[in-house]
Amino acid sequence: MNKNRKKIAIVGLGLMGGSLSIALRKVYKNWDFIGLDYNSKHSNQALCLGLVDELADNLDDITDCDIIFLSIPVDAIISISKQLTNIATKTTIIDLGSTKEKISKSIPHNIRANFVTAHPMTGTEKFGPTSAIDNLYKDKVVVLCDLEKSGDYQENLAKEIFTNIGMNIICMKSKSHDRHASFISHMPHALSFALANSVMAQEGSKKIIALAGGGFRDMSRIAKSNPTMWEDIFRQNRKNLLESIEAFENELRECKNMIEDKNWEDLNKWMNKANKLHDIIE
Repeated sequence: MNKNRKKIAIVGLGLMGGSLSIALRKVYKNWDFIGLDYNSKHSNQALCLGLVDELADNLDDITDCDIIFLSIPVDAIISISKQLTNIATKTTIIDLGSTKEKISKSIPHNIRANFVTAHPMTGTEKFGPTSAIDNLYKDKVVVLCDLEKSGDYQENLAKEIFTNIGMNIICMKSKSHDRHASFISHMPHALSFALANSVMAQEGSKKIIALAGGGFRDMSRIAKSNPTMWEDIFRQNRKNLLESIEAFENELRECKNMIEDKNWEDLNKWMNKANKLHDIIE
Protein backbone atom coordinates (compact mmCIF):
# COMPACT_ATOMS: atom_id res chain seq x y z
CA MET A 1 0.00 0.00 0.00
CA ASN A 2 1.20 3.50 -0.80
CA LYS A 3 2.49 4.87 2.51
CA ASN A 4 1.46 8.37 1.44
CA ARG A 5 -2.17 7.35 1.00
CA LYS A 6 -4.20 8.66 3.91
CA LYS A 7 -7.76 8.23 5.11
CA ILE A 8 -9.39 11.57 5.85
CA ALA A 9 -12.65 11.94 7.73
CA ILE A 10 -14.73 15.09 7.51
CA VAL A 11 -17.42 15.28 10.18
CA GLY A 12 -19.94 17.88 9.08
CA LEU A 13 -20.50 18.17 5.35
CA GLY A 14 -21.81 21.71 5.04
CA LEU A 15 -20.22 24.88 3.72
CA MET A 16 -16.99 24.61 5.72
CA GLY A 17 -16.53 20.85 5.52
CA GLY A 18 -17.54 20.61 1.88
CA SER A 19 -15.36 23.53 0.80
CA LEU A 20 -12.46 22.05 2.78
CA SER A 21 -12.82 18.80 0.84
CA ILE A 22 -12.70 20.70 -2.46
CA ALA A 23 -9.53 22.50 -1.34
CA LEU A 24 -7.82 19.36 -0.06
CA ARG A 25 -8.63 17.30 -3.16
CA LYS A 26 -6.78 19.83 -5.30
CA VAL A 27 -3.59 19.28 -3.33
CA TYR A 28 -3.76 15.71 -2.07
CA LYS A 29 -4.65 13.47 -4.99
CA ASN A 30 -3.98 10.22 -3.12
CA TRP A 31 -6.14 10.83 -0.06
CA ASP A 32 -9.39 8.96 0.52
CA PHE A 33 -12.22 11.07 1.93
CA ILE A 34 -14.86 9.67 4.27
CA GLY A 35 -17.82 11.84 5.25
CA LEU A 36 -19.99 11.76 8.34
CA ASP A 37 -23.04 13.95 8.82
CA TYR A 38 -26.03 13.08 10.96
CA ASN A 39 -28.27 14.84 8.43
CA SER A 40 -28.87 12.05 5.91
CA LYS A 41 -29.86 14.51 3.20
CA HIS A 42 -26.57 16.35 3.60
CA SER A 43 -24.65 13.06 3.57
CA ASN A 44 -26.23 11.94 0.30
CA GLN A 45 -25.77 15.37 -1.29
CA ALA A 46 -22.08 15.40 -0.36
CA LEU A 47 -21.59 11.95 -1.87
CA CYS A 48 -23.43 12.89 -5.07
CA LEU A 49 -21.40 16.10 -5.38
CA GLY A 50 -18.17 14.15 -5.04
CA LEU A 51 -17.15 15.93 -1.85
CA VAL A 52 -16.41 12.54 -0.26
CA ASP A 53 -15.62 9.08 -1.58
CA GLU A 54 -17.78 7.22 0.91
CA LEU A 55 -19.98 7.77 3.94
CA ALA A 56 -19.51 6.60 7.50
CA ASP A 57 -22.46 5.50 9.60
CA ASN A 58 -21.03 6.53 12.96
CA LEU A 59 -17.88 7.64 14.77
CA ASP A 60 -16.62 4.07 15.13
CA ASP A 61 -16.20 3.99 11.34
CA ILE A 62 -13.65 6.82 11.36
CA THR A 63 -11.45 6.07 14.39
CA ASP A 64 -8.83 4.47 12.12
CA CYS A 65 -8.53 7.59 9.93
CA ASP A 66 -5.22 9.44 9.75
CA ILE A 67 -6.85 12.86 9.96
CA ILE A 68 -10.28 13.81 11.31
CA PHE A 69 -11.72 17.26 10.64
CA LEU A 70 -14.59 18.42 12.84
CA SER A 71 -16.62 20.96 10.88
CA ILE A 72 -19.67 21.03 13.13
CA PRO A 73 -21.28 23.37 15.70
CA VAL A 74 -19.03 24.20 18.64
CA ASP A 75 -21.08 22.32 21.26
CA ALA A 76 -21.00 19.23 19.06
CA ILE A 77 -17.20 19.47 18.77
CA ILE A 78 -16.92 19.11 22.55
CA SER A 79 -19.40 16.24 22.63
CA ILE A 80 -17.71 14.31 19.82
CA SER A 81 -14.19 14.90 21.20
CA LYS A 82 -15.23 12.92 24.28
CA GLN A 83 -16.20 10.00 22.05
CA LEU A 84 -13.04 9.91 19.92
CA THR A 85 -10.85 8.27 22.54
CA ASN A 86 -10.11 5.06 20.63
CA ILE A 87 -7.73 6.52 18.05
CA ALA A 88 -4.14 5.83 17.01
CA THR A 89 -1.25 7.76 18.56
CA LYS A 90 -0.51 9.65 15.33
CA THR A 91 -4.12 10.44 14.43
CA THR A 92 -4.62 14.17 13.95
CA ILE A 93 -7.95 15.77 14.87
CA ILE A 94 -8.53 19.34 13.68
CA ASP A 95 -11.63 21.24 14.71
CA LEU A 96 -12.83 24.29 12.79
CA GLY A 97 -14.98 25.86 15.50
CA SER A 98 -15.54 29.61 15.80
CA THR A 99 -14.85 29.59 19.54
CA LYS A 100 -11.71 28.05 20.98
CA GLU A 101 -11.17 28.37 24.74
CA LYS A 102 -14.00 26.12 25.94
CA ILE A 103 -13.22 23.57 23.23
CA SER A 104 -9.51 23.57 24.07
CA LYS A 105 -10.22 23.03 27.77
CA SER A 106 -12.86 20.34 27.19
CA ILE A 107 -10.84 17.91 25.06
CA PRO A 108 -10.09 14.71 27.03
CA HIS A 109 -6.54 14.70 28.36
CA ASN A 110 -5.61 11.36 26.79
CA ILE A 111 -6.22 12.69 23.25
CA ARG A 112 -5.31 16.36 23.76
CA ALA A 113 -1.99 15.92 21.94
CA ASN A 114 -3.92 14.56 18.93
CA PHE A 115 -5.96 17.76 18.71
CA VAL A 116 -5.25 20.99 16.87
CA THR A 117 -7.83 23.66 17.65
CA ALA A 118 -8.25 25.86 14.57
CA HIS A 119 -10.51 28.65 13.37
CA PRO A 120 -10.46 29.43 9.64
CA MET A 121 -11.56 33.06 9.37
CA THR A 122 -13.79 32.54 6.38
CA GLY A 123 -17.33 31.52 5.50
CA THR A 124 -20.60 32.73 4.06
CA GLU A 125 -24.14 32.95 5.39
CA LYS A 126 -25.07 29.80 3.45
CA PHE A 127 -25.00 26.24 4.75
CA GLY A 128 -25.30 22.65 3.55
CA PRO A 129 -23.20 20.69 1.03
CA THR A 130 -24.65 22.55 -1.95
CA SER A 131 -23.15 25.77 -0.55
CA ALA A 132 -19.59 24.37 -0.72
CA ILE A 133 -17.42 26.52 -2.98
CA ASP A 134 -13.98 26.53 -4.50
CA ASN A 135 -11.30 28.75 -2.91
CA LEU A 136 -13.27 29.48 0.28
CA TYR A 137 -10.03 29.03 2.23
CA LYS A 138 -7.52 30.50 -0.22
CA ASP A 139 -5.71 33.62 1.07
CA LYS A 140 -7.74 33.61 4.28
CA VAL A 141 -6.41 33.55 7.84
CA VAL A 142 -6.57 30.46 10.03
CA VAL A 143 -5.95 30.85 13.75
CA LEU A 144 -4.28 27.93 15.54
CA CYS A 145 -4.73 28.03 19.31
CA ASP A 146 -2.92 26.58 22.33
CA LEU A 147 -0.41 24.71 20.17
CA GLU A 148 1.68 23.85 23.22
CA LYS A 149 -1.06 21.32 24.02
CA SER A 150 -0.84 19.66 20.59
CA GLY A 151 1.71 17.01 19.65
CA ASP A 152 4.61 18.10 17.44
CA TYR A 153 3.49 15.77 14.66
CA GLN A 154 -0.08 17.04 14.77
CA GLU A 155 1.00 20.70 14.87
CA ASN A 156 3.34 20.32 11.90
CA LEU A 157 0.79 18.39 9.87
CA ALA A 158 -1.94 20.97 10.51
CA LYS A 159 0.39 23.81 9.51
CA GLU A 160 1.38 21.94 6.34
CA ILE A 161 -2.26 21.31 5.38
CA PHE A 162 -3.45 24.87 5.93
CA THR A 163 -0.41 26.28 4.14
CA ASN A 164 -0.93 23.96 1.18
CA ILE A 165 -4.55 25.07 0.70
CA GLY A 166 -3.40 28.68 0.65
CA MET A 167 -4.17 29.90 4.16
CA ASN A 168 -2.19 32.35 6.28
CA ILE A 169 -1.49 31.00 9.77
CA ILE A 170 -1.70 32.99 12.99
CA CYS A 171 -1.01 31.35 16.35
CA MET A 172 -2.41 32.59 19.66
CA LYS A 173 -3.90 31.54 22.96
CA SER A 174 -7.53 30.46 22.83
CA LYS A 175 -8.51 33.07 25.42
CA SER A 176 -7.15 35.89 23.23
CA HIS A 177 -8.76 34.39 20.15
CA ASP A 178 -12.21 34.38 21.71
CA ARG A 179 -11.95 38.00 22.79
CA HIS A 180 -10.76 39.12 19.34
CA ALA A 181 -13.35 36.97 17.54
CA SER A 182 -16.15 38.49 19.61
CA PHE A 183 -15.38 41.91 18.06
CA ILE A 184 -14.74 40.98 14.44
CA SER A 185 -17.13 38.03 14.00
CA HIS A 186 -19.53 37.24 16.83
CA MET A 187 -20.72 40.78 17.68
CA PRO A 188 -21.22 41.68 13.98
CA HIS A 189 -23.47 38.63 13.65
CA ALA A 190 -25.49 39.78 16.66
CA LEU A 191 -25.79 43.25 15.08
CA SER A 192 -26.93 41.80 11.76
CA PHE A 193 -29.63 39.73 13.48
CA ALA A 194 -30.71 42.85 15.41
CA LEU A 195 -30.76 44.99 12.27
CA ALA A 196 -32.93 42.46 10.44
CA ASN A 197 -35.35 42.16 13.36
CA SER A 198 -35.59 45.94 13.84
CA VAL A 199 -36.66 46.41 10.21
CA MET A 200 -39.00 43.42 10.20
CA ALA A 201 -40.74 44.80 13.32
CA GLN A 202 -41.74 48.02 11.55
CA GLU A 203 -45.13 48.58 9.95
CA GLY A 204 -44.73 48.40 6.23
CA SER A 205 -41.49 46.44 6.53
CA LYS A 206 -41.92 45.08 3.01
CA LYS A 207 -41.96 48.62 1.62
CA ILE A 208 -38.87 49.50 3.65
CA ILE A 209 -37.03 46.44 2.34
CA ALA A 210 -38.06 47.33 -1.23
CA LEU A 211 -35.85 50.40 -0.86
CA ALA A 212 -32.87 48.37 0.38
CA GLY A 213 -29.64 49.06 -1.45
CA GLY A 214 -26.18 47.57 -1.19
CA GLY A 215 -25.43 48.96 2.25
CA PHE A 216 -28.43 47.37 3.93
CA ARG A 217 -27.97 44.11 2.05
CA ASP A 218 -24.30 43.93 3.06
CA MET A 219 -25.05 44.60 6.72
CA SER A 220 -28.02 42.22 6.94
CA ARG A 221 -26.57 39.41 4.81
CA ILE A 222 -25.16 37.39 7.70
CA ALA A 223 -28.55 37.46 9.44
CA LYS A 224 -29.26 34.51 7.12
CA SER A 225 -26.71 32.43 9.08
CA ASN A 226 -27.72 29.21 10.80
CA PRO A 227 -29.40 30.18 14.11
CA THR A 228 -28.59 26.87 15.84
CA MET A 229 -24.89 27.18 15.06
CA TRP A 230 -24.76 30.80 16.21
CA GLU A 231 -26.71 30.10 19.39
CA ASP A 232 -23.93 27.67 20.35
CA ILE A 233 -21.23 30.24 19.52
CA PHE A 234 -22.95 32.98 21.51
CA ARG A 235 -23.34 30.60 24.47
CA GLN A 236 -19.69 29.53 24.48
CA ASN A 237 -18.34 33.06 24.08
CA ARG A 238 -21.01 34.78 26.19
CA LYS A 239 -18.73 36.93 28.37
CA ASN A 240 -16.64 38.30 25.50
CA LEU A 241 -19.71 38.81 23.32
CA LEU A 242 -21.45 40.87 26.03
CA GLU A 243 -18.36 43.07 26.38
CA SER A 244 -18.13 43.64 22.62
CA ILE A 245 -21.86 44.45 22.39
CA GLU A 246 -21.45 46.94 25.24
CA ALA A 247 -18.52 48.60 23.44
CA PHE A 248 -20.70 48.91 20.33
CA GLU A 249 -23.61 50.26 22.36
CA ASN A 250 -21.32 52.98 23.77
CA GLU A 251 -20.34 54.09 20.27
CA LEU A 252 -23.93 53.99 19.02
CA ARG A 253 -25.06 55.97 22.07
CA GLU A 254 -22.40 58.59 21.36
CA CYS A 255 -23.64 58.85 17.78
CA LYS A 256 -27.23 59.18 18.99
CA ASN A 257 -26.30 61.91 21.48
CA MET A 258 -24.47 63.96 18.85
CA ILE A 259 -27.45 63.75 16.51
CA GLU A 260 -29.86 64.72 19.32
CA ASP A 261 -27.67 67.68 20.24
CA LYS A 262 -27.20 68.67 16.58
CA ASN A 263 -23.48 68.45 17.17
CA TRP A 264 -22.65 67.98 13.51
CA GLU A 265 -18.99 68.95 13.72
CA ASP A 266 -18.18 66.29 16.33
CA LEU A 267 -20.31 63.77 14.44
CA ASN A 268 -18.24 64.40 11.33
CA LYS A 269 -15.02 63.87 13.31
CA TRP A 270 -16.46 60.68 14.80
CA MET A 271 -17.24 59.31 11.34
CA ASN A 272 -13.83 60.35 10.04
CA LYS A 273 -12.20 58.38 12.84
CA ALA A 274 -14.19 55.32 11.77
CA ASN A 275 -12.98 55.77 8.18
CA LYS A 276 -9.45 54.95 9.33
CA LEU A 277 -10.38 51.32 10.04
CA HIS A 278 -10.09 50.46 6.38
CA ASP A 279 -6.66 52.03 6.19
CA ILE A 280 -5.65 49.12 8.45
CA ILE A 281 -7.74 46.43 6.74
CA GLU A 282 -6.75 47.35 3.20
